[in-house]
Amino acid sequence: MTKISTRKLEHLDLCARGDVESRRTTLLEDVQLLHDAIPEMSVDEVDPSVRLLGRKLASPIVISGMTGGAPRAGEINRALASAAQKFGFGMGLGSQRPMLEEPHLVSTYRVRDVAPDVLLFANLGCVQARDTPTGRIEDLVGAVGADALCLHLNVAQELAQDEGDRDFRGCCEAIARLVVELSVPIVVKETGCGLSPQNLSMLREFGVAMVDVAGVGGTTWPGVEALRGSARQRALGEALREWGIPTAASIVYAERVGIPAIASGGIRSALDVIRSLALGATAVGLALPFLHAFESEGEAGVLAYSERLDETLRALMLLVGARTMLDLQCSPILLGPTLQSWTAKEFQGTPGRAKGPGRPKGASL
Repeated sequence: MTKISTRKLEHLDLCARGDVESRRTTLLEDVQLLHDAIPEMSVDEVDPSVRLLGRKLASPIVISGMTGGAPRAGEINRALASAAQKFGFGMGLGSQRPMLEEPHLVSTYRVRDVAPDVLLFANLGCVQARDTPTGRIEDLVGAVGADALCLHLNVAQELAQDEGDRDFRGCCEAIARLVVELSVPIVVKETGCGLSPQNLSMLREFGVAMVDVAGVGGTTWPGVEALRGSARQRALGEALREWGIPTAASIVYAERVGIPAIASGGIRSALDVIRSLALGATAVGLALPFLHAFESEGEAGVLAYSERLDETLRALMLLVGARTMLDLQCSPILLGPTLQSWTAKEFQGTPGRAKGPGRPKGASL
């Protein structure tokens, strides 16, 4: 097993059992919806389906990419994929970086035999994508039968890791290249630090199909690194543990910029899902709750959790009088003062800091 595969399993164990959740909030509690006491519909009429990257999902849920590269990871991926197939969720795979070193590890990512109809996201770090020819990335995507590629951004985590990346130059060029050259859509995904208005404006100009905002409030990857490695890694991981933009703020930024967004980062309940969609997200990603369900009861636990999540989501849609996702996104909402302070300011790009092709100087919301 490679060092990367070993590290991925360490991460998996820490997330399953360790203190890895942010001490900050997603700010989704600052989003309040109005109760509809006379909804004039049956719960059977509620339709939570959405279209994502040209595909219809029965529910606006994406099981966020978590793992791959080891036999245990393969078992988890197949359990998650079975649930996604049954309930009409989307699903992401964990980083396929281990496959770059050991192509035979593809077996730990393959789920199409149990999930032939699922909207499936391949996954690669942006730094690795920068250093990998497009043809080889195309092979990674094709090997797992994915419908889109998530390019993940995890700068804070890499800085904390003793063995992590330190040079992030060229990532903008890599994103712009793959938007043009890859045969599937590109989704740019943060991993717990959120996306700023400037980031989102740039990604829209590059032609990125969608973003996954993955803001503060959920799993903190610098915090994960603080639980392993050297004294230096533990210290820096702890210092960066709470860094970033809350999930709710990043959802608003993406909606204002006009780029479709998956909301993730601390989504822990159907109420979080509803609040995220009402703010303007197209779909919502969850990871840790699914991992905990698997660790508790295996595939049966994942299926049971998925059923509860789907049922509660439909119930909440009924309680705000929303028959469809469009109805939900047109529902009145009340924003609390902290979220208003994050979203009231007009952010102005700094002239002369263009990062790559297509970045508009002085872009603002």
